[in-house]
Amino acid sequence: MTRTAESSLRVYNTLTRSLDQFRPIHPGRVNMFVCGPTVYDSSHIGHAKTYVDYDMIARYLRRIGYSVFFVLNITDIDDRIISRARETGEDPLRLSSRYAQAFFKDMKDLRVESINLYAKASDYVPEIIDQVQGLIDKGIGYQIAGGVYYDTSKFPEYGKLSRQNLEQLTVHRIDPDPDKRNPSDFVIWKSQKPGEISWDSPWGKGRPGWHIEDTAITLTHFGPTYDLHGGGTDLIFPHHEAEIAQAEGLTGKKPLAKYWLHTGLLSISGRDMHKSLGNFIPIQEAIQRFGVSALRVLYASTHYRSPLEFTEEALTQAGSLARRFRRAYDQLERVGTDSHKSKARDPEAIKTTEGIEREFFAAMDDDFNTPGALAAYTKLVGMVEEHLRSPNPQSAKVLLETMK
Repeated sequence: MTRTAESSLRVYNTLTRSLDQFRPIHPGRVNMFVCGPTVYDSSHIGHAKTYVDYDMIARYLRRIGYSVFFVLNITDIDDRIISRARETGEDPLRLSSRYAQAFFKDMKDLRVESINLYAKASDYVPEIIDQVQGLIDKGIGYQIAGGVYYDTSKFPEYGKLSRQNLEQLTVHRIDPDPDKRNPSDFVIWKSQKPGEISWDSPWGKGRPGWHIEDTAITLTHFGPTYDLHGGGTDLIFPHHEAEIAQAEGLTGKKPLAKYWLHTGLLSISGRDMHKSLGNFIPIQEAIQRFGVSALRVLYASTHYRSPLEFTEEALTQAGSLARRFRRAYDQLERVGTDSHKSKARDPEAIKTTEGIEREFFAAMDDDFNTPGALAAYTKLVGMVEEHLRSPNPQSAKVLLETMK
């Protein structure tokens, strides 16, 4: 399927709480950042949903003509990594590197091929230190015994993404420290504790806070503003809220990202899939049991913003649909071998497939409505199956071009 017309794409923007016309900052080019995994254990199919969803989004943006630079961060400095390294007796960065390599294999096996750069947080410590110092210089960051904190009272728009005000935010447990100026303040540089990994800084040995790692990456590669920021709905607050406060507080330029997209979470037996709950299925196990195509079809069958309840029955059905697609394409390709020798194309097939293509692109232009696009593609496959009962080369040529 192809598309050449200028995009009429609309996306649901968490920042505006509305369907916004998609217009990148620089015409024809999209800078896209997605929050990646914290690599202290094997990734599961809940993680896979997020990254396959954004892979489909990036692929579609490229299909309709945009040049996309897609960065996905790897959190390889984190409390959970340090805790797991203590349990295993491993160096924290070595442990996180091992799980990062496993994650890269997961993405390759899942055919997540749209990511241009995997950015490890540990590679950006000098940039993080510069940004922490910049926030201190502006009177937004302040140092106490536990590290350097962000003073949320200095950023009046704090809470604009999650639609909360500071009074509401005080009920959250955000980096508890009795010496903080405000309950909602969050750490941007953590002072070293005994036995923890650390880097030298103007505030003594320590390590980055979680939120500022992503800010350092995006400011390095995109500058103060860029087009699209993605992640799961569980990251809206406090993580993405903090990213906005850090970057906009530091640079004075807004918005940090023009469009904020968030994926629904995957649940199992009514509970969100989490490593900490032990209710997860590792990606490699799911691939071995059900196949990559089954997983990708399952994720496409649910809108990216919607939660997805995992059942083996749903994944089995997705696998059956994926095999149907593959079978129809392979049979059509065999039948259509002779069609490549002829330039003739069936006018009726052209008319029908163009209608299906319009349905496909209309669905994807409506906030990446993959269930609608999947329905259009299934209709095309039904047309192929009908054609295969009494094939002709002129129709086969049109159908093959459309399926691709």
